[in-house]
Amino acid sequence: MKSKGTAYLLWLISIFGWLGFHHFYLGKIGKGIIWILTGGVFGIGALVDLFTLGGDVERHNTNEELKTIRTASMANAVSGQKK
Repeated sequence: MKSKGTAYLLWLISIFGWLGFHHFYLGKIGKGIIWILTGGVFGIGALVDLFTLGGDVERHNTNEELKTIRTASMANAVSGQKK
């Protein structure tokens, strides 16, 4: 599970989002590289991230939780077929 506090701290220490450290934290490597090369898409993307970062963290955590549930569900289905 990723933390909103950590994500916002990384946004802050990456020169108010310009270096995109928060994207790397959330596993968005490509977007992080774009942020580094363009200065947070010339600062506009970094500013937008200030308002959308909380939702991005929640979305990431939800997706990870769903992957875990699906994996457990598939494992149960396979073990049920073997009996």
